[in-house]
Amino acid sequence: MKGDCFKKMIVIGSDHGGFELKTAIKGYLEEKGYNITDCGVFTPDSVDYPDIAGQVCTKLLSDKAEFGILICGTGIGISIAANKIKGIRAALLCSTYSAKMAREHNNANVICFGGRTTTFEQAKQMLDAFLNAKFQAGRHKIRVDKIMEMEE
Repeated sequence: MKGDCFKKMIVIGSDHGGFELKTAIKGYLEEKGYNITDCGVFTPDSVDYPDIAGQVCTKLLSDKAEFGILICGTGIGISIAANKIKGIRAALLCSTYSAKMAREHNNANVICFGGRTTTFEQAKQMLDAFLNAKFQAGRHKIRVDKIMEMEE
């Protein structure tokens, strides 16, 4: 844990299409010492991804968690749903570069994966890239602020 024994909470959730990947990611983050709040699902039974996106994003914003992770079959639907919630900047990750940029340039507070399109190994690499990156602010903050003003 590199001396950081009080890591912030990460909120995670998936629909049935992301259940297996969510379970693996949750274990990986817990091994790294993160406090994980799991908003479900807890079985591979079919559920509607907008419901999970709403639960995770609400918990993220109300508890001031570090960030959220959402997973559905492709990551597309759940990222669209999350971005409808005021205060959320969800990024669908497809590479370590997109993960790094999501944090450095877009200050994403939710990252999304496709449970049917992303292997656990790929997800770990992208997650590590996101965790190791820092928001660069500067000209990027101006752009993020403009995005957030679009919610008004």
